[in-house]
Amino acid sequence: MFLADGKEVLEMKRWRGLILLALLVCLWLGHATQAQDADQARVRDVIYGKKEGVALTMDVFKPAQPNGIGVLWMVSGGWVSRHASINPSMAKYFTDRGQTVFQVVHGTRPRFTLEEIQGDIHRATRFIRAKAKEYGVEPQRLGISGGSSGGHLALMQGVGGDDGDEKAKDPIDQLSSRVQAVACFFPPTDLLNWGEPGQAVFLLDLFKPFAPGTGFNDDLQHNKALARKVSPITHVSKQTPPIFIIHGDADKLVPIYQAEIFVARLKETGVKHKLVVRPGKGHGWIGIQQDLKLFADWFEEQLPKKQPVEGDRVSAT
Repeated sequence: MFLADGKEVLEMKRWRGLILLALLVCLWLGHATQAQDADQARVRDVIYGKKEGVALTMDVFKPAQPNGIGVLWMVSGGWVSRHASINPSMAKYFTDRGQTVFQVVHGTRPRFTLEEIQGDIHRATRFIRAKAKEYGVEPQRLGISGGSSGGHLALMQGVGGDDGDEKAKDPIDQLSSRVQAVACFFPPTDLLNWGEPGQAVFLLDLFKPFAPGTGFNDDLQHNKALARKVSPITHVSKQTPPIFIIHGDADKLVPIYQAEIFVARLKETGVKHKLVVRPGKGHGWIGIQQDLKLFADWFEEQLPKKQPVEGDRVSAT
């Protein structure tokens, strides 16, 4: 769409405002509210992997009385991940319920592409499964959560976890990267159909600030193939675990359409799901932290204590 100069300036200001809002939301999801680590033990800078000279780390928040549920929280905003965004107060919404929280810092854009970042989440999941006993977690009771790009990564892990490589030299890489439940805020789900059918996000002005390092370029066919590959909706199957999404219907950055079409696919495939729409809310809202209680409820419901299935390689060796 071509705009007159004045209108173009206004449009750019509008998108800058939306991007700033997204960053502020991610700031809260990361570290905006500070609290003491009362009633939860914090293990800092646990190295779950290394690549290209970079140590991949997570902080672990352990409840006083672990109930066996582990929750991976994606520390991510615009696919950028920082240790400074780890949030003890957010973890308490889960640890107060006996759930152990793993706040995962992934390789960050623009150094690493979306596909490379997804590899980090696979590795983190396998690592947690390998160390499950150490952290009071049962390897078949893992949930994953996050907001915005963190929600996207959570969904990608939910729909794309695998059984591991039996021939891998590293014993951790032999383990499953599957999770058993997902709960997330306003996640991108279909990059080829953003706010309406056929609207590819990589062609929109709003995506430009987030594009560097993602893997998208000037080749339209490449971009279409990549968008399909990194869209959670592409990979939904009957093996997809239960998924819970909370989304505001006034979200201008990640439109509610993303949640609606994804939930429609889940329903079509027969996957257990839940969508809560917040009327009039955008990409984040005052009191959003209270919705973490709903996520904790979801994980309790979907991750009941059960005996391992014989032959299932999700348990650590």
